[in-house]
Parts: sequence; C-alpha cells; structure tokens
Amino acid sequence: MTASAGCVSPASILIELPFPSSKLSGHHNAHWRLLQPVKAKHREWALKATLAVRNQLPVSLVDNRDIRVSVTFYPPDRRGDRTNYPNRMKPYFDGIADALAVNDRRFLPAYHFAEPCKDAKVVIEVRA
Repeated sequence: MTASAGCVSPASILIELPFPSSKLSGHHNAHWRLLQPVKAKHREWALKATLAVRNQLPVSLVDNRDIRVSVTFYPPDRRGDRTNYPNRMKPYFDGIADALAVNDRRFLPAYHFAEPCKDAKVVIEVRA
C-alpha cells in the first residue's frame, strides 16, 4: 500500500492498494461471516492509505458535489473477468470515504484496465 500526490492533477491524490481479493466478487457465495473479515481488511487498507495523503488534497470536500474517482486495475494475470473487478471495490471506496469524511455516494468512478503485472494492484486517483 502506498499513497502519493505526485504525477496527478493539482487537486487530486493517488492511492495504491493491493489488487482486491476474488472473495469480494459478486460470484463468491461464501457466508457473510466468512466475507466480513476480508471486507474489513480491505476497508482498513484503504482508510490508512487515504489518511496518509488526505492533507495533500488542496481542495475542501465539504460541499455536496461529485468526487471523481479514477480506478486503474493492474491484475495479476489475464484469468480474471474485467467486468467483475469494479464489484470488488466497495470496501476500498468505503475506506476512502471514511478517511475523507464524505459519503461514498458522491464518488463518480471511472474504471481503467491495465496490462497484468507481477505486483498486482489497483491505483485510485481521487479528484476534488
């Protein structure tokens, strides 16, 4: 997990997180008690990574305007179904919203799919 404010627009932050677990996919049929620790772990990762760079966002988020969120997936291989990757992001969005003290319904996400890479990850740019 890393976070930075470099190489992005002046009113944005970058958050880099591990590629979301397939257990978060809508096709995963495990009991909710088994999924809850996975969701909690992903939410906490996003919260901590966002808190690390939150103060680098020079624009206030107190109004009720949309917050643009650009998500780029770097999967571990080509086996996954790209149409299901966005479904895995909910715990990450919840953690980011917690750190920014906003409701995640304000997020206006755009999804991008990169080539697979050894260090699978998801990079999230939050633009105020």
